[in-house]
Amino acid sequence: MDKFKSPSSFSHLFPYSIHVLDNQKCLVDNFIDVLEDRLKKRLIVKTPRPLGLATGRTMEPIYKTLVARLQQWPTSELDVLCKDWCSFNLDEYIGLSCGDARSYVSYMARYLGNPLRLSKRQLHIPNGMAPDLDKEASRYSDHIRRLGGIGVQILGLGANGHVGFNEPPCEPDASCRIVHLSESTRKQNAYAFGGNVKSVPPLAITLGLREILLAEEIHLIVCGSDKVEILKSLMNSRCSKHLPASWLRMHGRVSLWLDKPAVEGNESFALRFLK
Repeated sequence: MDKFKSPSSFSHLFPYSIHVLDNQKCLVDNFIDVLEDRLKKRLIVKTPRPLGLATGRTMEPIYKTLVARLQQWPTSELDVLCKDWCSFNLDEYIGLSCGDARSYVSYMARYLGNPLRLSKRQLHIPNGMAPDLDKEASRYSDHIRRLGGIGVQILGLGANGHVGFNEPPCEPDASCRIVHLSESTRKQNAYAFGGNVKSVPPLAITLGLREILLAEEIHLIVCGSDKVEILKSLMNSRCSKHLPASWLRMHGRVSLWLDKPAVEGNESFALRFLK
């Protein structure tokens, strides 16, 4: 089992880099510049690590912009990228079939798989309909481990500080598992269920912080004025099980991507980290 270093050994490195952009569009464009660079480098690596992907409203313009950018690549390069594509999503609701438009299988097909003609076998997502969910969680984690772990991991930030569906309280050694979704998370995700919180499944499978923290590099993307308070808490907190995203301080390569609405009224705490 992989060993974790103490939070204090990495705290001074958080974030590794920080990018504050005027608005979400500028953030997305600049982030895609970096992601595109990473994808180009994959073309010359014999066995690149899998990509770690996220879902939700924050990610929708990212995937749309990524697809538009990749469709401008020379056909030969795009063909190689798509042929060797391998990604693992963070999570999936329990009880939604892959054909349900609200599932993350459908989400990824809609925003990435279909436009790039990727097969479902290339877009790995936990099976929320598996007969043995604990076994499915172990299988999913083992699959990532066998492929060398995640290379580039993309994350969003939940209103209660969750990353993936790692709800508070959560320790850094939590592995892929079944989780109960908090009321705040279900409210946050109700937009995909017609605004009905009760329709949001109460359970999900999520990669744990263990798998996330073993990624080579992490990009945490935070947009919008509704994230002001949780972002302020993250930037000013120590590692704590009550703020799962705070464990990212244990990682030496976390890039933080913010738009100005996310830091409105709190510009000073972001500017402290700008060099």
